[in-house]
Amino acid sequence: MKNLFNTSNILKSLLLIAVVVSSVSRLNAQVKPADSGYVPVNGTKVYYEVYGNGKPLVLLHGAFMTIGMNWGELVPELAKTRKVIAIELQGHGHTPYSERKLSHSTLANDVVKVMDYLKVDSADVAGYSFGGAIAYEFAIQSPKRLGKLVIISSTYKSTGWLPEINNAFKNMKPELFENSPMKAAYDAVAPDKTKWIPFLEQMMASAAAPFDLGEANISKITAPVLIIAGDNDGLDKIELAKTYQLLGGGKVADFGVMPKSQLAIVPAQGHVSLMAQTKTILGYLNGFLK
Repeated sequence: MKNLFNTSNILKSLLLIAVVVSSVSRLNAQVKPADSGYVPVNGTKVYYEVYGNGKPLVLLHGAFMTIGMNWGELVPELAKTRKVIAIELQGHGHTPYSERKLSHSTLANDVVKVMDYLKVDSADVAGYSFGGAIAYEFAIQSPKRLGKLVIISSTYKSTGWLPEINNAFKNMKPELFENSPMKAAYDAVAPDKTKWIPFLEQMMASAAAPFDLGEANISKITAPVLIIAGDNDGLDKIELAKTYQLLGGGKVADFGVMPKSQLAIVPAQGHVSLMAQTKTILGYLNGFLK
């Protein structure tokens, strides 16, 4: 019964994504990247898109998503003042499937290679969900390449999720994604559509495996960090508060200096619905990144 409950919740999330995708696809038809292409990285290649001009901002999408599905509504607004570099991680979207083992370290290094290729010395980085974990790893591995860090509904360790979420990860099956918006988005741009099932299996195995980037490593992040979460997005809020404290937050600002890192809990939002709150997220991003 528990497994069915978790699966039902995932299906509801997929239906919500379908609504978001429909609006994003209409928007994307009017917005084209100034530059796009592939970067050779660590035995494979990674797809990127660049929009706008200004200080670089790297965007890292969530699991099973594409640039348009995750960031389509935000990119045009962010690109008004920033050089937005959106990346599709291994196996996602335009980036081909690879048998290379998925790891946070490898994917974070892929981000560095894309920045090298585009001659970007440092950038602000924003990651959602799966992309947020990669953003944390990027901050740990390449602190000199990071300006500010934005983490949206994500955690640096698997125990940062509530048990229900970890149980859902363990019980995901490829058939769950049949006729889903993720499948439609993949089919629209993937270089080899026959890799859909291997890609899902690779991602599901990664999601089910426990991980922990290390409390000590998180506490060493010196860049300002903005954490955005939904109040009911599946993150363990006790662990989230501890993460914020590791990043220098949770102080009594009236008795001293306001911490450079910030925590935003958006009310009445789940993991998926949070990303549909374009105006809210844009307001937090613009305020923090300035």
